Amino acid sequence: MLIFIGMGLYNEKDISIKGFEAVKNADVVYVEFYTHKGAWSLERLNDFFGREVKELKREDLEERAEEIIGEARDKNVIILSGGDAMVSTTHVDLRIRAKRMGVETKVIHASSIISAIPGLTGLQNYRFGKSATVVYPYFINGRKILPETPYNVVLENLRNDAHTMLFLDIREKCMTIGEAVEILLEIDRKRDKILSGKLAIGVARAGSEDALVIADVIEKLKNYDFGDPPHTLVIPASLHVIEEEYIKEVIGASLR
Repeated sequence: MLIFIGMGLYNEKDISIKGFEAVKNADVVYVEFYTHKGAWSLERLNDFFGREVKELKREDLEERAEEIIGEARDKNVIILSGGDAMVSTTHVDLRIRAKRMGVETKVIHASSIISAIPGLTGLQNYRFGKSATVVYPYFINGRKILPETPYNVVLENLRNDAHTMLFLDIREKCMTIGEAVEILLEIDRKRDKILSGKLAIGVARAGSEDALVIADVIEKLKNYDFGDPPHTLVIPASLHVIEEEYIKEVIGASLR
């Protein structure tokens, strides 16, 4: 059986008891760190579970997928990942492949940034629209390319009076809230000019003991030190009275 297990928001202690027991009893345990950054490491996981955990790189899941699935024909094979196991499309694809190969699968869920953000920000979960990822610019023939998908998502959500949850690039390095704000404002200046002076909320290290949530005008978020990643940026639409009270009373923002 191929078992996908989410490790939760931030570190190894966020895994469920059900997930912990499955890891202890499995034949083979893999982990991938590239879809979600937290405080995990191979050393910490090996110590926590008291057994060997093998790391999978992105290319392993892309190029060795059938080999890993085939291993699960007669063994209990686990793939650990941060957050909830099925939020990543990589894991969805693996489960589809396993089904086609006749290999049984199972999912053990965990907490996710998608459910944590409404609780941390006070924004009602049913008012969130599409989410997107802010990625670093790249260059083609010396020309700077700024992918505008996250901006388009924000624009569409605001037109529908929906909040936007923005994940930040983790490929070259972990993008900071300040970097994400700079990218979005650069696009905004060339486009619809909808973000200047708008409220935004930055969230750092959700699920940790030192999680940080700051709400302010989007330009001012660049001035805060959010510390270590992972970071998430939220662009709210209009606020319900309860959402506004939460941001003022719990987060401590001064809304004008």
